[in-house]
Amino acid sequence: MGGDSDTAPGTPAVAVMDWRLRTFELYAAVRAKAGADGPAASHALWVRGRDAMFATHPASALGAQEKARFTGLPVAAYDPAFRFECRLSPEGAGEEMLVRTGTDGTVPFERLGTFHVPGAGSLAAWLLRGYGGGIFVPFRDAGSGRPGGSYGAGRYLLDTIKGAFLGQAGGTFTLDFNFAYNPSCAYDEAWACPLPGPANRLPAAIPVGELYRPELGGHPAGP
Repeated sequence: MGGDSDTAPGTPAVAVMDWRLRTFELYAAVRAKAGADGPAASHALWVRGRDAMFATHPASALGAQEKARFTGLPVAAYDPAFRFECRLSPEGAGEEMLVRTGTDGTVPFERLGTFHVPGAGSLAAWLLRGYGGGIFVPFRDAGSGRPGGSYGAGRYLLDTIKGAFLGQAGGTFTLDFNFAYNPSCAYDEAWACPLPGPANRLPAAIPVGELYRPELGGHPAGP
């Protein structure tokens, strides 16, 4: 589970498994690249890797028609001003969030605490209370649903059960909005995607990361 459902109707389980493994491998390479060559180079690697998976993989959220005209995900140029090292404060810890989905029933999350991101706002960090666990940080921002902006229903910043994690050291987590990405339901509404609640909405616009082009599929969920 995590950010997206493990399956969507018609998607073979083996293909979904392979997608998850490739995602873990990609983020491991991204973290290594950041250490060797810096965050901008690791971001370029991330963009190339995700484009290749979306274009060719059988578990891609893009349908055959979208794949045929696909030229790349709409990702903004890297901006180091949106990379932060943040501590997880205990604020809000223990709060429960129950997310109803069309394919997985009700999915329980427990709040681990809060990230306070300088100049952007506060984001709740959630623990998936199910097999595999994982830290999950979705968000919506002031640019969500705006023309030329990001997906209206929100994006994901961390989803460790899927390997979407940029690092943690000395009590701080790397939160880099340049790596924010759309849930699969942005491209195919058959996917079940937990979305940001009130504790994960930022008053500032976040103009970096994966943006949104309705022609790739899905539906333009509004604010």
